[in-house]
Amino acid sequence: MKKLFAFTLFAFLSLSVTAQELNLEDIVRKNIATNKGFGDSFETMKMVIKKDGGDQVERLMKSKSLEVDGDGNKVLMVFQDPADVKGSAVLTHSHIKGNDDQWIYLPAVKRVKRISSANKSGPFMGSEFAFEDLSSIEFEKFTYTLLEPETINDTRYFKIERKPAYARSGYSYQIVWIDTERFLTHKVELFDTVGKKYKTQVLSNYKNYFGNFWRAHSIVMTNHQNGNSTEMQWVGDMTFNNGFSDKDFTKNAMKR
Repeated sequence: MKKLFAFTLFAFLSLSVTAQELNLEDIVRKNIATNKGFGDSFETMKMVIKKDGGDQVERLMKSKSLEVDGDGNKVLMVFQDPADVKGSAVLTHSHIKGNDDQWIYLPAVKRVKRISSANKSGPFMGSEFAFEDLSSIEFEKFTYTLLEPETINDTRYFKIERKPAYARSGYSYQIVWIDTERFLTHKVELFDTVGKKYKTQVLSNYKNYFGNFWRAHSIVMTNHQNGNSTEMQWVGDMTFNNGFSDKDFTKNAMKR
């Protein structure tokens, strides 16, 4: 019994020391690392847009992503269904610092248009996600403050406030819930430019791939100011190491 007590006490103290040794930067970098190291990926997503009045719209899209050494990810999303958005595409080149580069292609006008930094806070294809929400999370894109941790349903979370370090964000700051066991993001509260609670993003149904990185297979964005919500659902299998390169993420690739 004494040995069991001693072991339990040792384990508790070890966990306490480990928690104390983790500073703010450690936590954020561990969190970002959970979605790094995939190389490239290809996936199918369903976007379910729900209006406050009860109307619902579903859209299907294909998405490919590429990690870039020394910079943010490149992502190309192409809509497959329904007919009114089929062939529409959004291309994002995320960057570690500064504003990302984004373009949109609309088949009706057969033209690729650059999305200005002033419009990146606007809605992505009629959803509650903004164009800036499509960018990969990079450490240098925010400044951070560590808040008091919180326990919800027996799960302990780090709470971190982050403020966009890039110009013309639609958010003044965000509060992120990161679990203390796997360092995964479970919830993000987003506040508008005057500091009023704007949206809440909930990430769930995480799956681990190759033991290296995690992906949430459901992300719900709820807009508290208009009552609408949008869910991104990952359907089917994700594939990795597809051999994508920079040429698959150009403005010409958007028209294929």
